[in-house]
Amino acid sequence: MRIATSRPQQVYRRNKGVLNLLHLDGWLLLGILLLLATSAAVVYSASGGSDAVIFRHLVRIGFALGLLFLFAQIPPTLLYIFTPWLFLFGLILLIAVPIFGDIGKGAQRWLEIGPIRFQPSELMKLVLPLMVAWLFAHSKLPPSFERIVVALVVIGVTSGLIVIQPDLGTSLLIAMSGLFVVFFAGLPWRVILLAIAGVVASAPIAWQFMHAYQKQRVLTFLNPESDPLGSGYHIIQSKIAIGSGGLEGKGFMGSTQAHLDFLPESTTDFIFSVLSEEFGLLGVILLLALYTFVIARGLYISSQAQDNFTRLIAASLTMTLFVYAFVNIGMVSGLLPVVGLPLPLISYGGSSLVTLMISFGILMSIHTHKKLLTAKDPEG
Repeated sequence: MRIATSRPQQVYRRNKGVLNLLHLDGWLLLGILLLLATSAAVVYSASGGSDAVIFRHLVRIGFALGLLFLFAQIPPTLLYIFTPWLFLFGLILLIAVPIFGDIGKGAQRWLEIGPIRFQPSELMKLVLPLMVAWLFAHSKLPPSFERIVVALVVIGVTSGLIVIQPDLGTSLLIAMSGLFVVFFAGLPWRVILLAIAGVVASAPIAWQFMHAYQKQRVLTFLNPESDPLGSGYHIIQSKIAIGSGGLEGKGFMGSTQAHLDFLPESTTDFIFSVLSEEFGLLGVILLLALYTFVIARGLYISSQAQDNFTRLIAASLTMTLFVYAFVNIGMVSGLLPVVGLPLPLISYGGSSLVTLMISFGILMSIHTHKKLLTAKDPEG
């Protein structure tokens, strides 16, 4: 006997079928759209209600959503085939940066190809975890010592080329995206603990090779009040904005720190401070809940992936989002040194948004291109 289903269930199944046909994951897409809607509201407020700024931001959001849809259509098998070539192309671009790159704000990080100006390091945020996952794709997990060494060399070369631009913050974050793949591949905990101990032990040596501005960021993090009108100004104003929001905030368009120009980079790196001032602790909790929802969905997609390559990619890309959000929020709250990292999916800007949306497109592709398990499949 056929059991009748309710209309809400029928609508849900029909919508789910359409989304699967378009290779989109409905839950992940919902979380992304809610974060982007939050971004539009906070960017508009932080810019003082600038129509020009919000128009450019919405155009970038539309373009990035188009890329998400495009990459969601690409089967993971094609990503696997082209990964080594993409990695080689990315390395060539990184090598070209110190030779032909443009200098801006004291660093040489950009390349210009015709009217396009971009940072090759943004490309490597996606390509490096793909390459490390490619190395582990057809080997038993946990990987052999030799494969781990090769992966670490790949990560070290990539991050090293970014360090010399100089861009220490980005190089560390990109290295983390590759190390996440190694971690999820089953790296023994004793190796992880030894690596952490090695990093801590080498900190005094690394300090000697850091640039003056990098050392100043660390010193400012330890004591921002030592130079309140200089290097400590940004973080002091940021903490004032966060603290003044209280429980419920000052309301939309109520950020005095941003509108009176006390808070620098209010639409980009320090946009979390604006959100905290206007929407208070409740708004912060809601934002963290949205991030948690998106990250949890990404990890679920990773757990459902059907091969090592897609499983490792999905886990790494998801955890990279977590690290970016964690570092930015910790940075503007005074819990971490300032590294010039935007808040993912919230800050105004194009490069970071495009990279993130491509990674979400890859996640959706992994989830919706899964092959149906047959009755003969041992996992079925």
